[in-house]
Amino acid sequence: MSYQKSEEYSPKVTENLMESFNVLLREVGENPDREGLIKTPERAAKAMQFLTQGYAQNAEQILRSAMFQEDYSEMVIVKDIELYSLCEHHMLPFFGKAHVAYIPNGYIVGLSKIPRVIDVFARRLQVQERLTDQILHSIQNTLKPLGVAVVIEARHMCMMMRGVQKQNSVTTTSAFTGEFQRVETRNEFLNLISARLH
Repeated sequence: MSYQKSEEYSPKVTENLMESFNVLLREVGENPDREGLIKTPERAAKAMQFLTQGYAQNAEQILRSAMFQEDYSEMVIVKDIELYSLCEHHMLPFFGKAHVAYIPNGYIVGLSKIPRVIDVFARRLQVQERLTDQILHSIQNTLKPLGVAVVIEARHMCMMMRGVQKQNSVTTTSAFTGEFQRVETRNEFLNLISARLH
């Protein structure tokens, strides 16, 4: 049996986006009919749907699908979660890592669900500040833990490729609820995500 890649896209959305990308190619001075660009509008239309699929997903449903009652009440950290998103101001990528922690209050969640929650919000047109808050609040509202912490470190192509063209700048955002608003707990979290324990 040979490998087959299967992805589903809305035919109507694909068609509409293809028309837009054809116009875009012409407006920047390209010829959409030349060999290298013939399939570009279709590829770009499908890529855009993939990169914005978070609009059709519900982070709290994802978390609820794998919630388990558990007495554990110490910090749970998932760190170095890679993320890719599109800046809503220029529709250029930003990418980096997210570090997420929560302190359970009767419920834990399947560990794979935390990266999935990040993807739900990252696969939308975003700003890093809002992305940080959305991740935090979806976990807080669903699990009702004793506290949630989110830190995101990202590089923005809108700063690297255009504008100020600074190649080595990293933007860090953070948000905390509950126990993580206490200095001792927050410092423990920050120390753990900085440490190389593995």
